[in-house]
Amino acid sequence: MLNSSHAFFTLVFLYLFFTALALSLPVSDPELVVEEVHRKINESISRRNLGYFSCETGNPIDDCWRCDKDWEKNRKRLADCGIGFGKNAIGGRDGEIYVVTDPGNDDPVNPKPGTLRYAVIQDQPLWIIFSRDMTIQLKEELIMNSFKTLDGRGASVHISGGPCITIQYVTNIIIHGLNIHDCKQGGNTYVRDSPEHYGWRTISDGDGVSIFGGSHVWVDHCSLSNCNDGLIDAIRGSTAITISNNYLTHHNKVMLLGHSDTYVQDKNMQVTIAFNHFGEGLVQRMPRCRHGYFHVVNNDYTHWEMYAIGGSANPTINSQGNRFLAPDGPDDKEVTKHEDAPESEWSNWNWRSEGDLMLNGAFFTLSGAGPTKSSSYSRASSLAARPSSRVGDLTIASGALSCKKGSHC
Repeated sequence: MLNSSHAFFTLVFLYLFFTALALSLPVSDPELVVEEVHRKINESISRRNLGYFSCETGNPIDDCWRCDKDWEKNRKRLADCGIGFGKNAIGGRDGEIYVVTDPGNDDPVNPKPGTLRYAVIQDQPLWIIFSRDMTIQLKEELIMNSFKTLDGRGASVHISGGPCITIQYVTNIIIHGLNIHDCKQGGNTYVRDSPEHYGWRTISDGDGVSIFGGSHVWVDHCSLSNCNDGLIDAIRGSTAITISNNYLTHHNKVMLLGHSDTYVQDKNMQVTIAFNHFGEGLVQRMPRCRHGYFHVVNNDYTHWEMYAIGGSANPTINSQGNRFLAPDGPDDKEVTKHEDAPESEWSNWNWRSEGDLMLNGAFFTLSGAGPTKSSSYSRASSLAARPSSRVGDLTIASGALSCKKGSHC
């Protein structure tokens, strides 16, 4: 479909895919990844305190690229700025830049050149950008191929009013700078997922971003709201994921991480959730976790109606340096919800809270082994996440950014 040699790009894709597959195995000691996140946060905060660069915020992801006035010419630098379990997601870094020029004409089976769907199904790596402000209303799920970046910087890009983004059994995806909202169900039709293949799709959930058996995925600086099911859901063996700098509002079941209590393959799931703002109109699942390891660090929780962080099936939840502002109602102060198990069972789940700021009566119910669980826990906690008093600074730019060419983003 593109002019480059198909055989060459097939070989490149296979090499990258199997390399990524080897890297998608779970980290044997996730506390080491936690330790690295803490180190990067501390380094960024220290540089800001010393006044080295006036544009730095202390947010290590943003400080990696946002001080560059020529960000538009150096877009791919973003791929080197990830932290946490999804830090190795390179997206389309090693491919060409592809410009989406046509927000309409969405054909799920025979997508037209210039459309977003045409770009995401290609076999070769692509760094996908947008020629101007646009709203894309998809007719069916946008089923992505591996090694793709969706980069909305420099334009106001909305994906809304139809089915949204599906990352299914693919690897190395970066989604950055998009407004994803009002996503609907689709399905019971054919949808193309590569230049050579299209298949029958049953009814979709209507998630904003659906990660199904995906690995090395990074969702950063997106604004998400009001979708049919989840805003960001990761299930069916997905792992190596970072969800960062997003602004999430007006939704019930915000983020599901883990397919079901009986789907034990999700024990390999490892997710970093950092610097997000969980804002107005949210009810629950920020996130709801199963089986795996979840590092929730330096997020700002300003609204919830039922609970903020919940889970079942013995997940490890490591909450550090977050700010939790409980609702005014007397019955919804608890941050946590241990689901589908008696206390005799969930009391052994490893849920811990360090340096979290609890406001308006918020409280976190601890459980499990805590600091003695792993040999590297003491190293990780000694470099604890920045104080929750700094959360406002770290999350002030959450959501899709307004980036202008020739100036800091």
